[in-house]
Amino acid sequence: MIIQRHDTKARMSRAVIHNGVAYLCGQVAGPEARHGDITAQTESMLARVDALLEEIGSDRSHLLTATVYLRSGDDVAAMNAVWDAWVPTGHAPARTCVVAPMPADELKVEVTVTAAVKGQV
Repeated sequence: MIIQRHDTKARMSRAVIHNGVAYLCGQVAGPEARHGDITAQTESMLARVDALLEEIGSDRSHLLTATVYLRSGDDVAAMNAVWDAWVPTGHAPARTCVVAPMPADELKVEVTVTAAVKGQV
């Protein structure tokens, strides 16, 4: 059994790959958008997902699951507008969206995804 860990620190790895499936750690908005509105934060967060997927040999058309965490249920529609434009047609993952506390006061959204790694499935 081979388990690949990417950018591993004491607390977590940014991604772990096992049997052709990549498990990404939670992604939030980057520093440039951390104080922005839900649209800016969602766009930044998804750009970070794209970058990490590319780094490990996958992309958004290979998403399997996603769990979206929102600070406020009032942000669902605005987050969904960005999400819907980002997910490739016909490649929507199984998705859950929940309201939850955020790891920092300024954050409004976080996402955790799993994805198939190209060429490994």
